[in-house]
Amino acid sequence: MGIEVVVEGLTKSFGRQNIWQDVTLTLPAGEVSVMLGPSGTGKTVFLKSLIGLLKPERGRVLINGVDMVNGRERDINETRKLFGLMFQDGALFGSMTLFDNIAFPLREHTKKKESEIRRIVMERMDVVGLLGAEAKLPGEISGGMRKRAGLARALVLDPQIILCDEPDSGLDPVRTAYLSQTLIDLNAQIDATMLIVTHNLDIAATVPDNMGMLYCRNLVTFGPREVLLTSREPAVAQFLAGRREGPIAMSEEKDAATLAAEQLNGSAAYLDEPRAIQPQLEPSPGLPERQAVMRRRERVLGMMSQLPEAARTAIMKSYAAPAGGGVQS
Repeated sequence: MGIEVVVEGLTKSFGRQNIWQDVTLTLPAGEVSVMLGPSGTGKTVFLKSLIGLLKPERGRVLINGVDMVNGRERDINETRKLFGLMFQDGALFGSMTLFDNIAFPLREHTKKKESEIRRIVMERMDVVGLLGAEAKLPGEISGGMRKRAGLARALVLDPQIILCDEPDSGLDPVRTAYLSQTLIDLNAQIDATMLIVTHNLDIAATVPDNMGMLYCRNLVTFGPREVLLTSREPAVAQFLAGRREGPIAMSEEKDAATLAAEQLNGSAAYLDEPRAIQPQLEPSPGLPERQAVMRRRERVLGMMSQLPEAARTAIMKSYAAPAGGGVQS
C-alpha cells in the first residue's frame, strides 16, 4: 500500500518571486490525487519540493516520519527511493532502447542480476502496454508510447509514491484517455499513492480521488474531488469551465474593473450553472478493484460535516448509485 504524504505550511520563492505560500495538504495513502492550476503556477516546483529536489524556505513534507525539507540528507536520499517520478517528456535517453531506458534505474541503483532485471522490466512494460517495443529507440515511437515508457521506468523500483508531471502534455485526446485508464489500472494493481500534476480537464474530471488547485501563489483548495468539481470559487469555476471570463487572465490576474464589467454584462453567469460530475474511471475488466475506494469512502463519509453542501450532495449521489453503474468515488 502507498504511503501518506503530509505537507505543512510549504512556501517556495525564487529570489524575490514568491511561487506559492503556506501550502498545507495531505495525500491519502494509496489514493490518486490531482493538482490543477494555470500554467506558471508552480505545479512542477511543488512536485520537486515533495521529493526533496528543491528546498522550500518554510514548511515540512513528512513521509514515514522523514522531513523532506529539513531532514538529514541521508534520510532524504533513503526516503526518495520510495518515489517513482514520471517527467513531462518521458526524459528518455535517445541513444538507448526502451528496454535499456526502463532498466536504467535497476542497473544504477540495485545489484540485481540481468535475468532479474529483464523479468522486472518486461513486467512493467506489460503493465503499460509496451510489450513488443523493447528494441525500439525513443525517436522511433509516438509521444504516447514515450509517456508510457517513462511511466514504466518510474515503476521498476516498486515505488509506493508516484508523481506524474503533466503526463498528458503533447498527447491528443484519444491518447490522453488511454493514459488516464492506464493510471487508474496502475493504482488498482499496486495501490500506490499517486499525485498527478496537470491542467487537462479530462484527466481532472475522471481520474482522481482528490483534487487541489494552485492559483495566485496559494492552494485554493484540496480535498475530495467533489469539493473542487462543485466549487463556485471564481478562479476554480473559470478554470473548470475553460472560459475567458473570470479572474484568470493570459499573463496575470484581471483587475477589479474588468471583473465587475464581466459580472455586469452577465458573461460570468456560468458561475451559477450546475456542473455535472463525470463518473470516476474504474479499473479495466479483469483487474482487481482499487483498494483505495473503500478507504476513501470511509474517510470522506467521516468528514461530510466539514464539506460544502454541493459537495455533500454530489458525494451522496455517487454512493447511492447502483453497483456496477460506473460511478466510483
